[in-house]
Amino acid sequence: MGLRLEFDPPTAPLPTVMADRILIEQVLVNLIRNGMEAMAEGPRRGDALALRFALMPDGLQLEVIDTGPGISPEVAAHLFDPFTSTKTQGMGMGLNICRTILELHKGQLTHAANPGGGAVFSVRLPITQGGAL
Repeated sequence: MGLRLEFDPPTAPLPTVMADRILIEQVLVNLIRNGMEAMAEGPRRGDALALRFALMPDGLQLEVIDTGPGISPEVAAHLFDPFTSTKTQGMGMGLNICRTILELHKGQLTHAANPGGGAVFSVRLPITQGGAL
């Protein structure tokens, strides 16, 4: 498949978020796996899957950015609905479960087209009161 994983680490200490580490790990593994599978199955515009952190006014954001074929507007309109999948073997529950996990943490999961081709999934979690990790 010839895929590079690019990690853009934060330059400063990140603030603390209150989250279940195992559940957030599940979300990230699912998003990374989805990006890798999309890049393996369809035409792609590059060979990199990128992870990027950003500090936002209302929380901490992690983006999973792939350079695969992207998601059609028809599918994007229902992307987080149960049983929506672009995979022939997919059940269509992964993104729905990911969104539910993040909403339980008072966070959110969103999708956008990658301007360079592919998809960007953004995980946002609220910052807790207190210092950096």
